[in-house]
Amino acid sequence: MTTAVLVDAVRTASGRGKPGGALSALHPVDLLATVLRGLVDRNDLDPALVDDVIGGCLAQVGEQAVNITRNAVLGAGFPHSVPGTTIDRQCGSSQQAVAFAVQGVLAGAYDVVIACGVELMSTNPINSATLGRDPWGPRVRARYPDGLVNQGISAELIAARWHLDRTELDECSARSHRLAAAATEAGCFAAEILPVTVPDADGGSRSHTVDETIRASTTAAGLADLSPAFVDERLALRFPEIDWCITPGNSSPLTDGASAVLIMSEDRAARLGLTPRARFVSSAVLGSDPIEMLTGVIPVTHRILDRSGLGIDDIDAFEVNEAFAPVPLAWQRDVGADPDRVNRRGGAIALGHALGSSGTRLLTTLIGELEASGGRYGMQVMCEGAGMANATIIERV
Repeated sequence: MTTAVLVDAVRTASGRGKPGGALSALHPVDLLATVLRGLVDRNDLDPALVDDVIGGCLAQVGEQAVNITRNAVLGAGFPHSVPGTTIDRQCGSSQQAVAFAVQGVLAGAYDVVIACGVELMSTNPINSATLGRDPWGPRVRARYPDGLVNQGISAELIAARWHLDRTELDECSARSHRLAAAATEAGCFAAEILPVTVPDADGGSRSHTVDETIRASTTAAGLADLSPAFVDERLALRFPEIDWCITPGNSSPLTDGASAVLIMSEDRAARLGLTPRARFVSSAVLGSDPIEMLTGVIPVTHRILDRSGLGIDDIDAFEVNEAFAPVPLAWQRDVGADPDRVNRRGGAIALGHALGSSGTRLLTTLIGELEASGGRYGMQVMCEGAGMANATIIERV
């Protein structure tokens, strides 16, 4: 039986997703090309051996349009024979790219494949994909006559349903920054971050190697001073249960970044003399209520555990994307995961959420944590726009 293995995983350090952010002056094709080239170079892999490159990207408009993954393959200097395709599973796009890559290996369609992702939110904001047009159409609007809502409102609904108060949300966010800062100080991210040359303030250049979104001085008391970001009087009448507790401090920041993972059949890795870092155990994806939107992480966790035959206590490390603080908190409460095993190096609230890149970024951080702690199994789960979720389980080898 064919086994799919993870040979390596890399990422850029995050950049603030706004003008002036460390990565904001770069073209997203160049940013993704940097991690693709870095991934093959550090494994001394001939890129001609790559059967496909599958990339995730949310805002596939402007500089990120026209199949950004194929453009990045060309920008990385890979042979013309290496194809690339770009997919959109919202925030889980590159995690879905991993699932498709693994499925291709298991089916015998691929021997060597790269899954990756990129997003420059500084120049391609999350709402730029619609360009002022209606992305739903009359049939979807007819099914939801009261109207769909943005993710901030969904986060408010989760906080209300699970009775998560503002203090708990802010403490979760402060923990994320505290752990990420400690991991940075200890050098935990050094092996996974590829240096990126960026312009400096003096007109020269510098190497960007530290996540720009981490705020080491963050405290729950300081976050308590921030005002709610999504207050809407009209929606307050529709959802009277909302307490309006979601702020910029307990939400993931706008972020720039790219990441990539090298996936092979176990046999091909052995023939190339490459040592796998993990094997893929199982993956799962499902849809959930598009109004509450972000709760799919709960049923997809139950599904992947059932599929893999593992229990929640068998998992040594979890990466649960912190799109908003209520997501990991509600997830923990429902599935019964040990909080000390969740996002040990901080989550997206501190490390950033570069949308199309986040799936492979979480996987990169997860394998690093498993190797450092000696854990066997790791799980990553990702909530996604329009009510979907992805889950992946890996086993360190």
